[in-house]
Amino acid sequence: MKVVVTGGAGFIGSALVRALLAEPQPARVLVLDDLSTGKAANLEEVRVAIEFQQADIRDGAAVERLLEGADTVYHLAAIPSVPRSIREPERSHQVNIDGTFNVLLGAQRQKVRRVIFAASSSAYGDTPTLPKVETMLPRPKSPYAVQKLLGEYYARVFTEVYGLQTVALRYFNVFGPRQDPGSPYSGVISKFLEAALDRQAPTIYGDGEQSRDFTYVDNIVDLCLRAARAPQAPGNTYNGGIGRRITLNETWRLVQKIAGVDIAPQYGPPREGDVRHSLADLTAAGRDLGYRPLVDFEDGLRRTLEWFRTQQAAKRS
Repeated sequence: MKVVVTGGAGFIGSALVRALLAEPQPARVLVLDDLSTGKAANLEEVRVAIEFQQADIRDGAAVERLLEGADTVYHLAAIPSVPRSIREPERSHQVNIDGTFNVLLGAQRQKVRRVIFAASSSAYGDTPTLPKVETMLPRPKSPYAVQKLLGEYYARVFTEVYGLQTVALRYFNVFGPRQDPGSPYSGVISKFLEAALDRQAPTIYGDGEQSRDFTYVDNIVDLCLRAARAPQAPGNTYNGGIGRRITLNETWRLVQKIAGVDIAPQYGPPREGDVRHSLADLTAAGRDLGYRPLVDFEDGLRRTLEWFRTQQAAKRS
């Protein structure tokens, strides 16, 4: 069986690739990535076990050709940044909307069984209701959020009109190994951990009382695999989180505790497009996909810190 992972050189995509290769009956895995945000190094130790194609999802003909013979497509390729979508809305639109359309159209034409689409919790915006439930009216606050929401709508239409099985997963603030803290678009957890290991003060944008449903990457990978198999999933959207929220100030205090440091953070102005609070309702994912978070927040934080420590030690040696 052939499986395609777009964006498979990214930090979430590369974790998914490893999980696919570890399945009892591993699929033939093709990674499609243009390496604009992903890194070839993320796939280094599994490179011999996969096929890799450096390609741009804006190239519809190339996408369709690479999807030939695929059973399942995990579509994670994107420009995953709210700030960048505000500064560069045209390019962000081309990748996140036109690129997603190309993947769906190519999958439909190549008779792919199922497409799993990486959506985003940013679609909820700043609605005050918590937790966020998939049936809520979306209130996107940024071009990125609009783009991911439109991807969901396109996916559902391709199921209803063309019979292509699609599932959209709204990721909530994913963190874990291989997330690049040096990227301006990286998650706050990786930046916090790097700051702790370097014994430097992190910058918290806003007052730090904004809260997030931080989700360790293994939980999201498990959700993706379940979404590819569940018979009742096609045409639906599901939250991907752990069902718990924590403020950025609390997160930094916990990072200090597990890293053994005591450093006061710096504070900067709030970032455009950021939502105040997020928290996933997991009822639908549990009911339809059998999803339960495998790794809690503290354990995920410790695992990620250890990975960063190992990477720093390897660079120094």
